[in-house]
Amino acid sequence: MRFNDVIMAVVVIVIILLIIIPVPLGWLDFFLALNISLALMILVISMFVRETLEFSVFPSILLITTMFRLALNISTTRYILSEGQAGEVIDTFGSFVIGGNAIVGFIIFMIIVIIQFLVITKGSERVSEVAARFTLDAMPGKQMAIDADLNSGLINENEAKERRKKIQRESDFYGSMDGASKFVKGDAIAGIIITLINIVAGFLIGAFTMNLTLVESISKFTLLTVGDGLVSQIPALMISVATGIIVTRAASESNLGTDVIGQLFAQSRVLFIVGGVLILLAIITPLPNIPFFLIGSLIIFMGTRVMTKDKKEAAAEVEHEPKAERPEEDIRRPENIVPLLQVDPIELEFGYGIIPLADPNQGGDLYDRLVMIRRQIALELGIVVPIIRLRDNIQLDSNEYLIKIKGNDVAGGNIVFDHYIAMSPGSVEGEIQGIDTIEPAFGLPAKWIKADLREKAELLGYTVVDPSSVISTHLTEVIKKNAHDLLSREDVKQLIDNVRENNAALLDELMPSLMGYGDIQKVLVNLLREGVSVRNLVTILETLADFAKSTRDVNILTEYVRQRLSRQLSKMYFPFGKAQVVTLEQSLENMLMEAIDQNETGTFLSLDPMTSQKIIASLSNEIRKLMQMGEQPIVVTAPIVRLYFKRLSEQSIPDLIVLSYNEIESSIDVQSAGMVSI
Repeated sequence: MRFNDVIMAVVVIVIILLIIIPVPLGWLDFFLALNISLALMILVISMFVRETLEFSVFPSILLITTMFRLALNISTTRYILSEGQAGEVIDTFGSFVIGGNAIVGFIIFMIIVIIQFLVITKGSERVSEVAARFTLDAMPGKQMAIDADLNSGLINENEAKERRKKIQRESDFYGSMDGASKFVKGDAIAGIIITLINIVAGFLIGAFTMNLTLVESISKFTLLTVGDGLVSQIPALMISVATGIIVTRAASESNLGTDVIGQLFAQSRVLFIVGGVLILLAIITPLPNIPFFLIGSLIIFMGTRVMTKDKKEAAAEVEHEPKAERPEEDIRRPENIVPLLQVDPIELEFGYGIIPLADPNQGGDLYDRLVMIRRQIALELGIVVPIIRLRDNIQLDSNEYLIKIKGNDVAGGNIVFDHYIAMSPGSVEGEIQGIDTIEPAFGLPAKWIKADLREKAELLGYTVVDPSSVISTHLTEVIKKNAHDLLSREDVKQLIDNVRENNAALLDELMPSLMGYGDIQKVLVNLLREGVSVRNLVTILETLADFAKSTRDVNILTEYVRQRLSRQLSKMYFPFGKAQVVTLEQSLENMLMEAIDQNETGTFLSLDPMTSQKIIASLSNEIRKLMQMGEQPIVVTAPIVRLYFKRLSEQSIPDLIVLSYNEIESSIDVQSAGMVSI
């Protein structure tokens, strides 16, 4: 345990013991002085904090100081009623502060209690309730604003995390203050009750057990009780004021004193008017002349100082303003072109008609969908998608959108605003009227239908999607297809740093002696290019550490990784445990093995164009048969030729899935529905 934790535990235990165990008078004086000191410190701290979260422990301190004050009240009551004394601190407050006059002291005490209970405490309690309610109500809006700033690139992930944490801490703080303000209210009520009990009980004890006269008993115990009440209520008043300052403190860049002085005496015109009125009252009314004249003159003097300061600041602003340049000079003036060199990884541009979908103030939810896209890609592919930039482009049609990857156009589409897109899953019970179109993400035939036909279309069996979903789905598919192009070395470093926290030994073995960030990036890019998730990064890095000692060819290392991920690949491509696939004829596999050549840049397949065309033609024929059977086209080859056959086929059939026998689990029932031959 840390030293601070031990101290706080001991302090709380000592406060509880003060309620039970009698305290020597010398120690009681020390604790009373400590109570006043703590209250003064809390009051001053509350005035110097810039925002409430700088003093977030205040609700707990409020509880501890209230317990401490009530424990001291019990100890002083014990001494007052049993011995007729309560130490030098209370005697001083009873004799010096209130002048030995019990009636005056009691009135002062009651005024303090009324001010604290009815004015400060009630106001602080109400402000705490309102602040807690408004803070909790505003949390969803603040969270959406953070997500919007994150997606638009104004803040990064760490800043968003800090802002979310701050919002959570604010809600917790104001919720705690709402309850903690009740401590102050209860303390004021307890102070009144304890004072009345001490006066009545002290009068009876003094009259019947201490042989004091009626006047002596009333005077003695009233002075002690009022002194005790002042000793406890003055710190309570300071803490109540601190509570009011904390809960009414608005967010600012400076402390309370700076804000009050800076804002109260900021306008010279106001100071001149107030000073002139005070001097006029001193001259034409029977009010005391000197006080009003002095205060009025002082305020006018401050007004002149403020006006002089404002003139100097205005002159300085004019001096620092850039001089107006002639048009020809503005053209010739060099500009900073460095920001123009920045290329955003992902951009979504749209026409002015789609702006409402991206504007939260108009009910648009496109920003929220971008957050979900990044989370979905992280779960499916195991990479962190860069910030997606949203931009309106007046050169596009009003309902057109364009998706760019690293500044290049890769996809686009059109939507019909206030319509829904209806797609047939294959069998529907009837036709529906609409505008014929092609669904942009998967290229399926669809129709744009009006909003009032949505329920009818769903009843007929159509899949109905709103425009925001159309754009977000299209964007998701584009990101998946281009994930390999989005993964940079910096992204790889971030992923590896995340793994390092729990697998330091693995990375010490692999990096930098066997592989660098660039080599690992190439392996991950190879996997992502074929749609293989790299979320199981620990297994990937362990495989690289095992085989990087024997080969530095990243393509061969990728094949080893794919074989190690056989369970993942089997679940991905054979979810039902069986499938019909296309295989290669043994003679074709042998020919491909013999055609593998190697140079200084790596290995490649050396085939003449005529042979390549025959292989592609046979492959296309077999795939056509497989698709007619309703099966997903998958080709299974020997491990050594899988990579090269994939490269051979991807020019003509880019989305073809090519697996090796070692990448399929033994529990999968794979049947050959065709064979590629030449």
